[in-house]
Amino acid sequence: MKKLIYFMGILGLLSCTAQEKDISVQAKAEKMTALDGTAITFGDVIQKHKGKPVLIEVWASWCGDCVKAMPKLKDTQSRFPGVDYVFISMDKTVEKWKEGIEKHQLEGDHYWVAEGMKGSFGKSITLDWIPRYIILDPSGNTKVFRAIETDFETINATLKSMTP
Repeated sequence: MKKLIYFMGILGLLSCTAQEKDISVQAKAEKMTALDGTAITFGDVIQKHKGKPVLIEVWASWCGDCVKAMPKLKDTQSRFPGVDYVFISMDKTVEKWKEGIEKHQLEGDHYWVAEGMKGSFGKSITLDWIPRYIILDPSGNTKVFRAIETDFETINATLKSMTP
């Protein structure tokens, strides 16, 4: 009996620490702002890019690790031009967001989440670090749910497996 209780306890701990591997329905319903000021849901952003592999970067202009990863990201963009790149900013203001896009010359689709990392969008994707990368296949299925700036080997290998 003691062994069974011990096993159940370990199983409970493992289930509590299991990481999500897909974008939730809640995350897809979360709203963000497009560059033109219109509201759009994350699900609509995903749908807009269906048919192509997608690399999503959650970032902010104030984030040192995000800025440090920009050369790796730009290298990935040059290696995989057939991929759609989506940037979701956690900047504190629209002005800082747009200044960051301009300063870093980020090529792709851009969206801003007003609530930042700790808001409902951040919670819906279990955002605990930026930059955070998510990769979707052309059908919109999640291939990588949680990658950070040190994971570009995995990011590039995943994109290579989806592009000619």
